[in-house]
Order: sequence, then C-alpha cells, then structure tokens
Amino acid sequence: MNYEKFGRTGLDVSKICLGCMTYGDAGRGAHPWTLDEETSRPLIRQALEAGITFLDTANVYSLGSSEEIVGRAIRDFAKRDEIVLATKVCQRMRPGPNGAGLSRKAILSELDASLKRLGTDYVDLYQIHRFDYGTPIEETLEALNDCVRAGKIRYIGASSMSAWRFVNAVHVSRSHGWAEFVSMQNHLNLIYREEEREMIPFCREEGIAVIPWSPLARGRLTRDWDEGSARADTDEFGKTLYVPSDREVAEAVGRVAAARGVSRAQVALAWVIQKPGITAPIIGASRPGHIEDAVAALSLKLTEDEIATLEAPYQPHAVAGYA
Repeated sequence: MNYEKFGRTGLDVSKICLGCMTYGDAGRGAHPWTLDEETSRPLIRQALEAGITFLDTANVYSLGSSEEIVGRAIRDFAKRDEIVLATKVCQRMRPGPNGAGLSRKAILSELDASLKRLGTDYVDLYQIHRFDYGTPIEETLEALNDCVRAGKIRYIGASSMSAWRFVNAVHVSRSHGWAEFVSMQNHLNLIYREEEREMIPFCREEGIAVIPWSPLARGRLTRDWDEGSARADTDEFGKTLYVPSDREVAEAVGRVAAARGVSRAQVALAWVIQKPGITAPIIGASRPGHIEDAVAALSLKLTEDEIATLEAPYQPHAVAGYA
C-alpha cells in the first residue's frame, strides 16, 4: 500500500480509501443492495490487512447502520489511532424540521449521533455531504470550527458542489480564522470529468486533498455496458449520472485492459490515481476481488498512449452528482 499526505495537512492516508456505503442493513434507508454485517466484516478486514487505513462512511448510509458496522469492525480488527475515519452530515436522517441540513443544531446533534454509532470520541474527517442552500455558510463553518476546537473532529472536508461555492467557503473560514476545509470529495471518473475544469485546479492551487467518489462510475467501467448488477438495477441515484453515449468510454477501457492483460477496474482506477491532484479515490467493495483490483491499480502505470485512448471518446456532461 502507498501512503501520502492529505493535501497540505500532516495527515498520512492510504492511497486507496474504502467507501463504506456498501455495508449496512438493507432494510434501513434507500440502499436495498447493501451487505449485512456478517458479509461486510470480512471485506473490511481484508481492506485493513491490505494496508487500507482510510475509511469513509456517512450518517445517512443505511440510516446509521453503516457507521455501526464500520465502528465495530474497527474496534475488532484495528487500532483506532492507526485508522483515518471519515463520515458525513447533511442528508435527511428523519422526517420533519431539522432532520437534515447543515444548521448548527443539525451538525451538533448529528455529530454526536455518529460518534455514538461509530463507538469513538472523535472522527478524523467530518465532511458536509453536499451544500445546504437553506443555511448561511457562516453558520455551518462556525459550528464545524467549534467541533474541531472541542476535539470531536480532527479535520473538516466538503463534497460535490459548485467550485465557486467551495472557493467562497474557504474564503469565509480564512477570514474568520476558523478551521478550513482540507478536502473535496467529488465526482470523477473516465465517464465524468467535469471536475477537471475548475474544482480540481482550485484544489491543486490551495493544496486541498481530492478524494473522488465513484471512480469506477458505479461499476459501469468494470464490465460490458449492457451487463447489469444487483446494485445497478436498484441504484436510482446512479441511474441519473451516466448516459448511453458513455458506452464508448467503457469500451475503450475494455480495449486497454485486454491489451494489458488486467481487469477493467484496474485500468479505470489507475487512470484516476495518476491524475494530478488526486489524493485517494474512494472504492466500494462487495467482493474480495474488488479490493484486490484496487490495490493492484496502484502498481499499474498507464502510458501516454493508453491515457490518450481512454480519454479520446469523452463527451462533456451536464453537472451530475449535486443539485
């Protein structure tokens, strides 16, 4: 496993981040394709044994069940101080007023609930799970700063939003002397590259870590375009992200993979890893081979010609992944 600094911080993270949305009670929340705890634990353990020390979850994943499973696995399989544990806040956790968002009330209550489910007294990275248009950014950032000062959070991060909003958030924190966002979790893969226009250049300029979600395009880049999966068939959000013309990109991945004699997942993930400014892509793993492919991708160095082949079919996309 390779490790590197998390943006301009002194924090070391594994070059692969294990995304834990896959693990959770399928009867809770909006993800009927998730794996139960008995099935999840061996995969989390495999990732830890492979040197993946960076784990990402969220309060909304299976309505807290993911955090519970991840927290118990860390206690059983690892030393807490050796793990970089990330979770998120913003999405709706319950009906009615204040059941979602980034108000001071929501952040303080949801952080405490996440800590309880995770079985820890701090998280290493607490991220806003999209932008809350109904709360002043100053209120959100001051609340996050207070949680950092209280020792409940080590670092704060953000996720997919307009680049100008992210720039403004960094400016607001800096002008008040508050804790600043040190990372951006955004949507990036061979099919969706719109983040290369503004967000990633800004993050590189500021030394902000970039940890892309869906680096394999919800599995679209790992198999034939018409081949389905249990997740693909029930992932309503995923169905909004990609279009039929993206097939050409997936086919290019298949050609490069066949020529190299490696899996398509390794090729698609290697492309993300080699992009300038990328810290650690977030991979989901529902089978042991997914983790094996992710680790192998770290050693796969694509040539300039291969990269050109992979990038040639790309077509600009409308913004996807956030409102």
